[in-house]
Amino acid sequence: MSLSSQLDALFAPAPEPARVAFLKGQPYAHRGLHGSSNGGNILENSPAAFDAAIKLGHGIECDVQAAEDGTAFVFHDYELDRLTAQQGELANLRASDVDQVDLNDGHGKIPRLRAILAQVAGQVPILIEIKSNNMRVGPLCLSVRRALEGYTGKAAVMSFNPFVSAWMRKNAPHIVRGLVVTEEGRKSLKGRIARHRDLWTAKPDFLAYDIRDLPSRFAASNRARGLPVVTWTVRSASQEKIANLHADEPIYEIPQIEHS
Repeated sequence: MSLSSQLDALFAPAPEPARVAFLKGQPYAHRGLHGSSNGGNILENSPAAFDAAIKLGHGIECDVQAAEDGTAFVFHDYELDRLTAQQGELANLRASDVDQVDLNDGHGKIPRLRAILAQVAGQVPILIEIKSNNMRVGPLCLSVRRALEGYTGKAAVMSFNPFVSAWMRKNAPHIVRGLVVTEEGRKSLKGRIARHRDLWTAKPDFLAYDIRDLPSRFAASNRARGLPVVTWTVRSASQEKIANLHADEPIYEIPQIEHS
């Protein structure tokens, strides 16, 4: 075992296998099963996209953003303009105002995380990506924790921001937590050091890895010592083959990936 692997094992111990077993066994639809499928154009991170994934028995990956007060809403972008008719940042709106924002193409309002969890209701596993680009992660993490209180389905949170996983480890240790990783623009020694630093800060239960970076020595060594690896975003048969070899499950977008 290399020195870096020994340090990873020391500062970011692997989880008990039973804790993360549910992550394996089904692919995950990226932001739900959205796009031109099932005879219609389904919007990402919408109730319709999640219904489509549930019907296939596939897991769901979704994103959450914080309203002004930290309330968790299921929405990917920091800005509203791509997916709604409104402008500006979601974070600048009160939760009651976000509740009134219509998604494009008749997909309803921007949903709160609690509403999506009620919709999924444990039918399939759900991966909740917490979008946060600074160290002030507490209000959104607290909202996610509260939304998950009493939820009996299989769920995990994950983020590029290692402070999200660190917050969850301290304040909600029962919730499975993951670190989202990309090596894009970070292939240098400085980037490799940063990956280990983020791992030690986050102490995650699993990794969500950029498919473009697989195979990866960092991903492989952590997978070998017991951290499951899911990989995003798988969009082709060639990427599916890579995922099958170097990860435990794909997070995919249509065209739908055949999964056996």
